[in-house]
Amino acid sequence: MAGSTFGTMFRISTWGESHGRGIGVVIDGCPAGLPLCGSDIQPYLDRRKPGQSKFTTRRKEGDQIEILSGVFEGVTTGTPISLLVFNEDQQSRDYSEIASYYRPGHADYTFDEKYGFRDYRGGGRSSGRESIGRVAAGAIALKLLKELGIELLSYSKEIGGISISPENFDRKEIMKNAFYMPDQEAAEKVASYVEEKMSEKDSAGGIIECVITGMPAGIGEPVFDKLDANLAKAVMSIGAVKGVEIGDGFDAAKAVGSYNNDEFITDVKGITKKTNHAGGILGGMSDGSAIILRAAIKPTPSIAAAQRTVNKSGESITVNIQGRHDPIIVPRAVVVVEAMAGLVLIDMLLMGMTSKIDKIVEFYKK
Repeated sequence: MAGSTFGTMFRISTWGESHGRGIGVVIDGCPAGLPLCGSDIQPYLDRRKPGQSKFTTRRKEGDQIEILSGVFEGVTTGTPISLLVFNEDQQSRDYSEIASYYRPGHADYTFDEKYGFRDYRGGGRSSGRESIGRVAAGAIALKLLKELGIELLSYSKEIGGISISPENFDRKEIMKNAFYMPDQEAAEKVASYVEEKMSEKDSAGGIIECVITGMPAGIGEPVFDKLDANLAKAVMSIGAVKGVEIGDGFDAAKAVGSYNNDEFITDVKGITKKTNHAGGILGGMSDGSAIILRAAIKPTPSIAAAQRTVNKSGESITVNIQGRHDPIIVPRAVVVVEAMAGLVLIDMLLMGMTSKIDKIVEFYKK
């Protein structure tokens, strides 16, 4: 299977299936000398793992990370870092029935058309558990970014049409509720809404927002490898994501130039912008402002309500999806969006080191 490798300078390859022995990732290109241990990675996996609340799947997985290579005496060696999480609570029998038909909203049909075969146990490679490798690698990228003074803040901005209020924004609240929302009032409304959907054997979707601060200007490429293009590709590669926007995003299509253009000004820090409709990226390169990224997450496709589909013989049937599934994917996907954004940023920062001759001379000339 092609397409399991991502990045240029900071390169990752994820592997494993939802119901296989385990899930993992190999990271190539991490600089030597970065202090690294399991406790640097585990908090990110804990934000992604199942069983956090009644609003997540009942699958019980500790998702404990193991570092197999690339670290010696607590420091990265510059060689490939291999990370592993064993699967402990897979119940493949819950999925034996779906081998004969195609679940609405899933990749069952497309896998069969592409490969003529599929791992029907929880979706195989198309399962959300594949994101474990992304998050583990992203944790390392995020630690590197922190060394450079770059911070990512990610949270659920909207769920089921219920959006956070700017007046109620409290970043400390993000880790206090089951939905990772920075607004207690909105989180309480969402809880009632999701409980209602669960009682109806249905699911919900939402929007994740990621705010990146501390990014220097001039990172990214002006043509195909634009920073926003690479961020969009990275985030769209997450299974549940159906849309990405930067800055004002689709609202920019309804604006006029005199409003949408961000005027440049000079302050004590130097050249900056008066507004940030562009979301921190101009011409495919960071402009020094906060980068604002949003991802639209679809409702969980596995629902217990009756749905019409066809079996592999093309016969029309009615199905009720069994097994353990999240009634809402959004909360557990917050850290996945953050991880993928972090992977893009560190990769493009490393690529940007060769953009000027004086940087190369400064580094190599003694």
